[in-house]
Amino acid sequence: MSQGQRPAKVLIIDDEKIIRDSFSRVLLKDGYAVSAVESGRLALERVDEEPVDIALIDLKMPGLDGMETLRELREKDPDIVSVMITGYPTIESAVKAVKLGAYDYLTKPCSPEELRIVVARAAERRKLFFEKEQLRRLLDARGLSEPIIGESKAMQRVMEIIRKVAPTDSTVLITGESGTGKELAAQAICQLSPRKEKEFVAVDCNALVETLLESELFGHVKGSFTGAVNSKHGLLELASGGTFFFDEVGNLSLNTQSKLLRVIQEREFKPVGGTQRIKVDVRIIAATNQNLREAIARKTFREDLFYRLSVVPIHLPPLRERKEDIPPLIQHFLERYNRKRKKPITGINPAAMEMLMKHHWPGNVREVENLIERAMILEDGAMITPKSLPRLSFTEGPEKATAHIPQLASLEELEKEHIAFVLKQTDGHKSRAAKILGIDRKTLYQKVQKYQLS
Repeated sequence: MSQGQRPAKVLIIDDEKIIRDSFSRVLLKDGYAVSAVESGRLALERVDEEPVDIALIDLKMPGLDGMETLRELREKDPDIVSVMITGYPTIESAVKAVKLGAYDYLTKPCSPEELRIVVARAAERRKLFFEKEQLRRLLDARGLSEPIIGESKAMQRVMEIIRKVAPTDSTVLITGESGTGKELAAQAICQLSPRKEKEFVAVDCNALVETLLESELFGHVKGSFTGAVNSKHGLLELASGGTFFFDEVGNLSLNTQSKLLRVIQEREFKPVGGTQRIKVDVRIIAATNQNLREAIARKTFREDLFYRLSVVPIHLPPLRERKEDIPPLIQHFLERYNRKRKKPITGINPAAMEMLMKHHWPGNVREVENLIERAMILEDGAMITPKSLPRLSFTEGPEKATAHIPQLASLEELEKEHIAFVLKQTDGHKSRAAKILGIDRKTLYQKVQKYQLS
């Protein structure tokens, strides 16, 4: 159901005409879209015809009574917020209604103000649910299932820490250069945690100015600043029950840092311009490419927040320190972008691979992805060759600024050298080596025998 900015639709279900009419007048005056029926059966037919946000259900009705109407409405649309109405309230009926999914209880006769308060609470709950669904769809669209690729000992240690910390609710601080995969590590923690079915919300702390960032995180009340024409729920509230990822947390202002500290310590916060504290249940993960200890020395980052965030620190090493991860990363991105192509790229030739293995990779994994995507677009043949690669920076040799293609070695010599290198990096695992090389196992065995590599 897409609610957007339209008024909440209220369905009044009561066999007494005076109740239907009086409730309708009050709610129409308050701007709700109102319809009314005199029986549970008619209510079910109405819901089939048009969406309903809030249902006010009389408990005692001839035919289909209120409890049965509530149960069948919930089966048709579990998102309807239901309020039970009765002139004979009992503890037993209240408990039963709540168990069946009723949100609230209204005793008649009631004053217009009591009706307004109950329906306003129901509308707020419906709005919050709607916003959470929007957020979930947005997150689903982003695709949060990207794996962490890395066979090096350094990345295996990272994954071991992730597996150990994921089942807990401890805060985690992920450090590493830009492009090393900090958000992927945070997503992996979420996917391995008891909160995996709930929201994973990522916020780039460097993307918004302070006032807008605080409004996004904590929400705001109407009129709290210029442009705040309506109250707004914050992302922390919408993510309650899930995992919240603060990317580049070192860019938060000291004022926002103090508010985040309170969220971690007290599990509560105030919306911008608000006075009421909101309780929240979220797992906090933060990441930064800065040295936060140096930021603490400069008085730009709170020391107490640093220790609250880094209960479990995880450092992602740069790609230049784990070059054995380059071939599997290349293979991964080849497979990903091949799914979008009519004519697949089957692999990468030895000369091109040699260039990529010598590259400095200042952009880390993100740079690998961008480079492979570009090469696959530019490449005319079935394999990536040096001509489809950009100028690359090397980590060794006098020609550090520019990539070069070796001129003295034959193609067979390059192939032999590259196959030997890949076999060494995969500890002789021929299936994995064949996958990285873009050939089948039989072809690899033939080449191993040809070059006497076994």
